[in-house]
Amino acid sequence: MIILIGGEKGGSGKSCLAQNIAVYLASIKKASVLMVDCDPQRTTSDWIQARNSDESLPQINCIQLYGKIRNDLISLERNYDFLLIDCGGQDNLALRASMSVADHVLIPLRPKRRDIKTVPHMEDVLSTCKMVNPKMNASFVMTQCPSLPNQAGRILEAKEVCKSYGINVLDAITYSRNIYDDSEEDGKSVLELDPQGKAGNEIIAIAEEMLAMQPDNNYEFS
Repeated sequence: MIILIGGEKGGSGKSCLAQNIAVYLASIKKASVLMVDCDPQRTTSDWIQARNSDESLPQINCIQLYGKIRNDLISLERNYDFLLIDCGGQDNLALRASMSVADHVLIPLRPKRRDIKTVPHMEDVLSTCKMVNPKMNASFVMTQCPSLPNQAGRILEAKEVCKSYGINVLDAITYSRNIYDDSEEDGKSVLELDPQGKAGNEIIAIAEEMLAMQPDNNYEFS
């Protein structure tokens, strides 16, 4: 299965989400995972380097690919249970090439106006790539949400705007929590820094809701 985490808006936590889902798949689901870093900022590659220097953590493989990577992804998919692609916050060749083969495209958005403004363009990109890749599922996911009760309406409103474009929006969300930054600095996941914590439960909920959308969701890994 190929999972793409990308979008047009930077700063929405794409790399953080990709890293945490990778650990969920590798550590909890015991799947073989390859992370593909398509972001020139190398956030995920740096995280992997920090992670793999800590012998106490299960290692995760990572490669960097840019540009026209469709054939590379098709070839790599044969060797892993999951390819997890981290694309930067822009519409580029790597994003569209990844969409052309992805089973699921997960697009993180903060419930902020400048993030929501990217939804119409992402709908256009998804529609174009769907013609090449009809098996592709796509979902928006709200990230870095404010936790104050009086801000709940903002989250719901952002979800409704996304749904109005005919694209699925996950029920699961992430809240703005320091642990996401703290774990990333150490090459870890929130699932490892605080296994029973609220952030870990957020990641599990997102991953399991996304996997449940796939036609064949009875995954068995070696």
